[in-house]
Amino acid sequence: MRRKEKKNRYKTGIVSWPEEDRPRERLLKFGEHTLTNTELLAILLRTGIKGESAVDLGRKIMQKFRTFRNMSHTDISQWREFKGLGEAKICQIKAAIELGRRFMTEERKTEGSVESSKEVAALFMPRMRDLKKEVFKILLLNGQNNIMDIKGLEINEGTVTQSSPNVREIMSKALQNFAAAIVCIHNHPSGNPNPSQEDRRFTKELVIAGKAMQIKVLDHVIIGDNKYYSFADEGLIEEFEK
Repeated sequence: MRRKEKKNRYKTGIVSWPEEDRPRERLLKFGEHTLTNTELLAILLRTGIKGESAVDLGRKIMQKFRTFRNMSHTDISQWREFKGLGEAKICQIKAAIELGRRFMTEERKTEGSVESSKEVAALFMPRMRDLKKEVFKILLLNGQNNIMDIKGLEINEGTVTQSSPNVREIMSKALQNFAAAIVCIHNHPSGNPNPSQEDRRFTKELVIAGKAMQIKVLDHVIIGDNKYYSFADEGLIEEFEK
């Protein structure tokens, strides 16, 4: 009987719950790390709908998507299936997930030098593995391989196998920021990081241009689904330099 009463009580608004059970109050008292995924979502949602609290709505969302990563690369239409979930709430959740991604890369960004493709992949994998479009990034490094900045670059629209960034623009950004070396990174939305012929051609042109401009191209890393491809690891950067 007691269990049934609790279930009925929790179908009302969170404001009517005992204070020790409310997600927001618990976060302030015990810390955000003590809350479940459902409760964290409820705080973002703020309100539920008639007959369902924000926690109930958060639970339905977790049951559908299972993980926050799955939430990050789903079409907006899937979110609209939830009754009471308007555009404002969808945007709040999407923004929170993106902040989490950026936190992971921002924390790593201040740690000094980059020594390997594994470190580059660890830096960019969380933000780039689930993107639906190709995104291109340039890691600008000083003479000690310390990260100076990360720049994004537009990719010229073309076919799947014939789209690439502008080599001249990449070198221009490196020169403007006084970079001694660069690492280029882009993602394959298919999840397969193996380079296309266009990727190989572009990388060769980039290495040759870097040599002429005295800017070392250390690597070109392609991000896939929890795996990556490194031109340097495969010996191609050294081959192109020759």
